[in-house]
Amino acid sequence: MGLTRSGAMGLAALAVRPANAGESDLANLDAPLPADFHALARDAGEPQLPGLAIVYLHPLGKPADADRWRNIIVHQTEGAAGAAKSMALAQAKDPEKRGVMIWVETDGMVYWSTAETAIPTHGDGANRNDSKYIDNAKTYHAVVKTNSIGVEFNGNYPDVTKPATPEQVRAWLLLVRFLQERYRIAAENIYAHNWIDYKDARYCEGCELESLARKLAYEPGRAP
Repeated sequence: MGLTRSGAMGLAALAVRPANAGESDLANLDAPLPADFHALARDAGEPQLPGLAIVYLHPLGKPADADRWRNIIVHQTEGAAGAAKSMALAQAKDPEKRGVMIWVETDGMVYWSTAETAIPTHGDGANRNDSKYIDNAKTYHAVVKTNSIGVEFNGNYPDVTKPATPEQVRAWLLLVRFLQERYRIAAENIYAHNWIDYKDARYCEGCELESLARKLAYEPGRAP
């Protein structure tokens, strides 16, 4: 299938800090939602959200046909800048391989790689049970690939401690609300990969991005 690029390529020209920004910075990162956001988020095909550039490798269907999704897991990968497209294409060819449904490049471009009913292999079965970051009694062997959408942020190579780019942060704060609205996912069900699995000890994978998403405190169904 050919690539379809969002018609709304322009991102707001905001002064943005990296993903370790505090609450005082969140207002600068948080782009307003369009008046028709609810309809856009629930639409089939290739819905285009102003301010978010998405390449759909597979069109969306009806949200009711993908009602398994209860959680969102934020991942980061050590791919070099520019590698998200090739990883998304490989995922599209083999949807259930190890990987995720959605990939985000360092420039903020989002690649939706699989059908929303596909189940890519991501995470390690929610095997963390030490409650280091959150109470894992609620996640242990419960927040898994069959009920969780994976979003992978590419580009922390060669330094895994490097935060997401400002463009990735801007894209994420729109994308996460799109996913929450589409699948009726509460903010408390957004997780960093390190929160639910034992991961690379050098950094906390997905933690800064996840924290920003929770600070938005978006409630599906609310007025934009």
